[in-house]
Amino acid sequence: MKNIVLLVAVVFGTMSLTCCNQTNTSSNKVIAQETMEKIYKEVKTPFKYGVVLQHPDSTKMIDSPTIFRENNVWYMTYIVFDGKGYETWLAESVDLLHWESKGKVLSFTDNTWDANQKAGYVSLVNIDWGGDYSVEKFQSKYWMTYLGGNTTGYESGVLKIGLANSKTLTEARNWNTNNKPVLSPEDEDVRGFESKTIYKSLVIRDGLKNTGYPFVMYYNAKGKGDYESIGMAVSNDMVSWKRYGKNPVITKYKGICGDAQIAKYKDLYIMFYFGAFWKPGAFERFACSYDLINWTDWSGPDLVSSSEDYDKEYAHKPWVIKWNGIVYHFYNAVGEKGRVIALATSRDLTK
Repeated sequence: MKNIVLLVAVVFGTMSLTCCNQTNTSSNKVIAQETMEKIYKEVKTPFKYGVVLQHPDSTKMIDSPTIFRENNVWYMTYIVFDGKGYETWLAESVDLLHWESKGKVLSFTDNTWDANQKAGYVSLVNIDWGGDYSVEKFQSKYWMTYLGGNTTGYESGVLKIGLANSKTLTEARNWNTNNKPVLSPEDEDVRGFESKTIYKSLVIRDGLKNTGYPFVMYYNAKGKGDYESIGMAVSNDMVSWKRYGKNPVITKYKGICGDAQIAKYKDLYIMFYFGAFWKPGAFERFACSYDLINWTDWSGPDLVSSSEDYDKEYAHKPWVIKWNGIVYHFYNAVGEKGRVIALATSRDLTK
């Protein structure tokens, strides 16, 4: 009897050790808390720099920055809501602190599925943490996914994901749009968590093909239960997309998890995203993964949350980069200055 007990203990112990070892490899599992804490220290931005971009017309709201670099100049696409719907604009900067709007890159159209909503997000930005943040061409074009719809109002109606492309990246001219959405809540293969509407999307290049595909899209969507979650889709050609997995990769089953941005840090991927209403307000969070598929959510302090007059209502919708040793965390701030783009940093740049 003693030998049997010993054998069971050895086998069970071996099984437990195997499980523990899996969490410390790049084979899809949970990331150790110690590693998550190191990432938090690497990406945290405790210093609020302030508002860096707002629309001259205070009745118009701006949102959702995407930051990239071309020919030693920084660029930002962002979206503008004017009461009718979203359009996408371009701004530029030489120092990441002072921004000048250049004009529109996605505009309203007539009699199309996306006539009144075109909220765009540049695809294939280099995800290397501390990298050059350049934008990759594919098939001699730059690409952009966008939230599209034909209903007027703030994120009204059934929203879908559209696809645009352009031969130029840094000029304020309208990109070419396709004549149908690439993902829709009305698709036959729609999953329960995305069956009502789809919001912001992000497309990255995965050189390792963790999913078996070179292009990976993260997007937040609403379905049964009226909460927003982050799901995945994949593609071989940037044009045809199919959903990946049965469930969302990030969700709280209440409130909002949305607006994913991906960074590659050593052997880890970091997903910056925002949370809202599963605790008070709206705030910036992150999760980590070894394979882009299985994510460990950070359980510690928010990266950014409301603390100033200009972000006292919401601090959300991240774009985070590291440049010359400084972490810049751009986010959408809602407060006394309306809906604007604000910045927090890892060093105090106000002095």
